[in-house]
Amino acid sequence: MRIGVLTGGGDCPGLNAVIRAVVRKGVEVYGHDFVGFRNGWKGPIEGHTRPLGLDQVEDILTRGGTILGSSRTNPYKVDGGVEAIRRTLAEQQVDALIAIGGEDTLGVAKRLTDDGIGVVGVPKTIDNDLGATDYTFGFDTAVHIATESIDRLRTTAESHHRALVVEVMGRHAGWIALHSGLAGGANVILVPEKKFSVDKVVEWVQRRFEREYAPIIVVAEGAMPEDGAEVLVSGEKDAFGHVRLGGIGTWLADEIAARTGKESRAVVLGHTQRGGTPTAYDRVLATRFGLHAVDAVNDGDFGVMVALRGTDIVRVKLSEATAELKTVPTERYAEAEVFFG
Repeated sequence: MRIGVLTGGGDCPGLNAVIRAVVRKGVEVYGHDFVGFRNGWKGPIEGHTRPLGLDQVEDILTRGGTILGSSRTNPYKVDGGVEAIRRTLAEQQVDALIAIGGEDTLGVAKRLTDDGIGVVGVPKTIDNDLGATDYTFGFDTAVHIATESIDRLRTTAESHHRALVVEVMGRHAGWIALHSGLAGGANVILVPEKKFSVDKVVEWVQRRFEREYAPIIVVAEGAMPEDGAEVLVSGEKDAFGHVRLGGIGTWLADEIAARTGKESRAVVLGHTQRGGTPTAYDRVLATRFGLHAVDAVNDGDFGVMVALRGTDIVRVKLSEATAELKTVPTERYAEAEVFFG
């Protein structure tokens, strides 16, 4: 069997670990052949490939990013996109695809399966917002990076007696903000799932200053104030209809400074959260996902995604995996609220 592999959407630590596991087991256990498609769904649309054998995956376990490249291309928004994929697969003699990505990439994988192309999905997103799996690889690394940044920022905040607002990734789900905020001892954590009161945030900040400590506020990029809207970098949308968020941290820092008279600064962690080498946890999880994904392809079990349930890797339908986002439950956020102020 000849199997194509691609990575779509935003890069994240652990992608190369998946690719390595897929190729190693696929070649050495099943005797399959592999081809890499470059730059997400753009690769099979435009016929851009690269060799993907044992030599190509030898030293990639610890590398961040993806050796295949990525993009946010949506074949269903490209004229003749699906037909182009069919032609490329036929020309390359590819029997099946393994698509590694998040909500958008796997949504395309589900539609392609419905259209008769055999695809197996692997869940990837630092936001940890994919349904049907307990965790996605990349999330643990992002939380570690954000937590370390909060730890470092705390010392300078204390030295200068200022409030620091740390903006982390999280468009619709606040998992990174919640976990890094709890781990870093933040005094306020703001997530997209619950609109926040600026007055209440200022009250918590004031309380912290009165105790002669510098407040740390962690805010997800998609968090919104009451009677407010998302803060956008631009109104331009990508191929999946997403606008580019960013700026809530700076906006909130300015509000805090204006209302308290205290110096307040914003730090936007941005793409540092999904760069660099993956944590040990993400390397292991990504490797296990890759091993089980190639098992599914070998079994001809298409239209599924490998998922983590407890400590087991299971297969779930792509339709289940992409049905809805996994957001922070009210009770989980309530746990964090104990430490506000």
